[in-house]
Amino acid sequence: MTEDLTPAEAYAAAKRRAAEQATALAPFRDLYDFDLDPFQVEACRALEAGKGVLVAAPTGSGKTIVGEFAVHLALEQGRKCFYTTPIKALSNQKYADLVKRYGPKRVGLLTGDNSVNAEAPVIVMTTEVLRNMLYAGSQSLRGLGYVVMDEVHYLSDRFRGAVWEEVIIHLPESVTLVSLSATVSNAEEFGDWLDTVRGDTEVIVSESRPVPLWQHVLAGRRMHDLFEEETDHGGRGAGRREVNPDLVRLARMENSRPFNGRDRRRGREADRERERRQRSRIWTPGRPEVIERLDAEGLLPAITFIFSRAGCEAAVQQCLYAGLRLNDEESRRRVREIVEERTESIPPEDLHVLGYYEWLEGLERGIAAHHAGMLPTFKEVVEELFVRGLVKAVFATETLALGINMPARSVVLEKLVKWNGEQHADITPGEYTQLTGRAGRRGIDVEGHAVVLWQRGMDPVHLAGLAGTRTYPLRSSFKPSYNMAVNLVDQFGRHRSRELLETSFAQFQADRSVVGISRQVQRNEEGLQGYREGMTCHLGDFEEYARLRRELKDRENELAKQGAAQRRAAAATSLEKLKPGDVIHVPTGKFAGLALVLDPGLPAGRSNGHRGFEHVDGPRPLVLTAERQVKRLASIDFPVPVEPLERMRIPRSFNPRSPQSRRDLASALRTKAGHIVPDRHRKQRSAAVDDREIARLREALRAHPCHGCDEREDHARWAERYHRLQRDTKQLERRIEGRTNTIARTFDRIVALLTEMDYLRDDEVTPHGKRLARLYGELDLLASECLREGVWEGLDPAELAACVSALVYEARQSDDAVAPKLPTGRAKAALGEMVRIWGRLDALEEDFRIRQAEGVGQREPDLGFAWAAHQWASGRGLDEVLREAEMPAGDFVRWCKQVIDVLGQIAAAAPQEGTVTKNARKAVEGLLRGVVAYSSVS
Repeated sequence: MTEDLTPAEAYAAAKRRAAEQATALAPFRDLYDFDLDPFQVEACRALEAGKGVLVAAPTGSGKTIVGEFAVHLALEQGRKCFYTTPIKALSNQKYADLVKRYGPKRVGLLTGDNSVNAEAPVIVMTTEVLRNMLYAGSQSLRGLGYVVMDEVHYLSDRFRGAVWEEVIIHLPESVTLVSLSATVSNAEEFGDWLDTVRGDTEVIVSESRPVPLWQHVLAGRRMHDLFEEETDHGGRGAGRREVNPDLVRLARMENSRPFNGRDRRRGREADRERERRQRSRIWTPGRPEVIERLDAEGLLPAITFIFSRAGCEAAVQQCLYAGLRLNDEESRRRVREIVEERTESIPPEDLHVLGYYEWLEGLERGIAAHHAGMLPTFKEVVEELFVRGLVKAVFATETLALGINMPARSVVLEKLVKWNGEQHADITPGEYTQLTGRAGRRGIDVEGHAVVLWQRGMDPVHLAGLAGTRTYPLRSSFKPSYNMAVNLVDQFGRHRSRELLETSFAQFQADRSVVGISRQVQRNEEGLQGYREGMTCHLGDFEEYARLRRELKDRENELAKQGAAQRRAAAATSLEKLKPGDVIHVPTGKFAGLALVLDPGLPAGRSNGHRGFEHVDGPRPLVLTAERQVKRLASIDFPVPVEPLERMRIPRSFNPRSPQSRRDLASALRTKAGHIVPDRHRKQRSAAVDDREIARLREALRAHPCHGCDEREDHARWAERYHRLQRDTKQLERRIEGRTNTIARTFDRIVALLTEMDYLRDDEVTPHGKRLARLYGELDLLASECLREGVWEGLDPAELAACVSALVYEARQSDDAVAPKLPTGRAKAALGEMVRIWGRLDALEEDFRIRQAEGVGQREPDLGFAWAAHQWASGRGLDEVLREAEMPAGDFVRWCKQVIDVLGQIAAAAPQEGTVTKNARKAVEGLLRGVVAYSSVS
């Protein structure tokens, strides 16, 4: 090709190559044995030019390379780089990757429960650690040049998302921010906000997957493509994906009712036979069957997403019982070597408790589960073996989709419904994209495969909508907290803090949503001006006259409603007085005329001496009409009160289902009362006739100058339009007011409460506030109040651990029916005192309009982990503690580590003269042993 260039072109190309070789990007590219994608190159060049970047790209596309380039730039420039991740597992994984490249001396790790080489120029950390460093003014921030925020779309998380925005807002201006996100539909909006708060930010969006993804549905023995092959319609290059008609036909066949009305017997047999043949082709394959099918078609390794921990464990057992073996002898030997090496620090007595041998058997066969209830060490071993190709089938919950590097050739979704903590809900297009994004290993697979198992009632068109939609908007979950408030006021004062919060992404989005409403208000105001001109009257103020007309109409409507309500109440009262045997006249409706009451049908809980069928929605008498019909009537059939005309005896032998019984009794009814003419209900005098307010308004209307205008009704029509538009405009203005300054108003209420409790005095943070500033967590204010009131003084370390557990623990499913088991003595009393203090805080929050429903405030402490924390900190064995806690090992370890984290904060915040600091440190030592102490970092 170079021979075809002119001398000038060849010189220009050589010059470009020389210029590129002089950049930091050139040696960085040499570190990889593959070419960088255009979006990666574009992002790296923007970084080298001194800009911040937001990279939004699909899972597995390699966006972390941009973060690694920031690390490369920092080291080259002699500056620091902090690489933040949302979860500890990701931090550990990224730490291991960077240590391989740059060595252990240049890379550190900070995750709350791990601190390795904390003064290194490159530190991998969880986002919360960086937030805490910013508020504490840590010396480690000196020389910081770059911050990488991996999985930045986590700021949508309603529990932890606020941390991401706090970091972005509070980072020094000199720091360049690298934001890495999954594909989101509003990346440009997020980029605009970053541009506002961080300065020049380049937004790079890549929609294309590095490995093509094929979508399938596995129904019975057949693997159906979800879409027909893409075709170039008319040669225009506009290929459209159509849902596979075979799948649509299957769904229609399965959902059709097997019934033939013309030949009932033959139709039933034919349809049953058809249904049997159909069922022989359509069923939901079992889990071992799915893995065998994928193995036969060369689609392993695969991750099967099951939205249940128990389901993941059951799937492994089902595969073992089915005799499934995916590994040869050599692979089994390598698996055993790796597992024994990674678990050698676990005491033998704990291995049995942790289900080690069953877990190992699955691994040797190439099958494993992966979920949050597993021991962290076990999960990491599964991840390592899967990446090495020694585990080929993993059954996982959706937590695996959150950034952990475990790409597969195929992803299987058992169902398209999952439990979201409150109800079973369909998965969203964003969740579907995130889960299936793991299919297709870059540099290994030519294509990835997403397989959805057929379920009865499945709609292929709905599935195609999930697979084809890329709408995953980033929504801020930012809310001020008590800890945030005292830290901000301490650093910036109240006024500046309020301004900072106004720069949050939450407020940015709220303000943008207000723009459209504001434009509508402006259009409405222009319309109001036109309507005002249309209703102008030369005789006087027609707006005032229209207001009088409206007041008169509203008063008449109000009195009419009152009259109707009174009539309904009178009718209901008269129905409640009816008894079996009363002859009545039904005034209106389909069954108007003479009727005999068989059952008064009284409302539940009321009685007139007769025990009949009771109704919740008012009396519903069961009657026999003169036309021999037995019907239960409703209050709508009685717009006016009803009075018995006569009484009749109902024979004991009367059967309402017998036509003969109905005919005989109806004949007796006509003979007994057919000649009686019911009294006509006299219409009551209207309340409006005697109402003084109506009389006053009518007098004022007649006296108004506009009353005599010839064009009065034309003006009135314009006035009515004016009134309706003005009402709509006020509603829009209320919506604007509700969305404007929402974050700042919440902050003001929090500051007011903290001032009331002597945590703040204007711009001064009191000693109590200084203590609160060191306590991070959902129940920060409760923890501070417990320290303030000395609730934990005198407790031993195990008792203190039990109390602190109530600040962090939240049961996966609330069970109010069963009281949690609690340690006795001082710990139980202290826990009771904590609940009492929370009750006081809850009442105070209500007074200051701080509502938990809006994501602000203190939830009730959960005592469900207190017993387990107390027992473990007291030195009890793992078997005993897990058995009594009825909790998976992974959950137990995670909660223990969170208790350890808060105990560390309490040790730093508690008064030094008391016993809490010393006992908090001892409690940490008591908890940090055995399975809890196994380091996640190798």
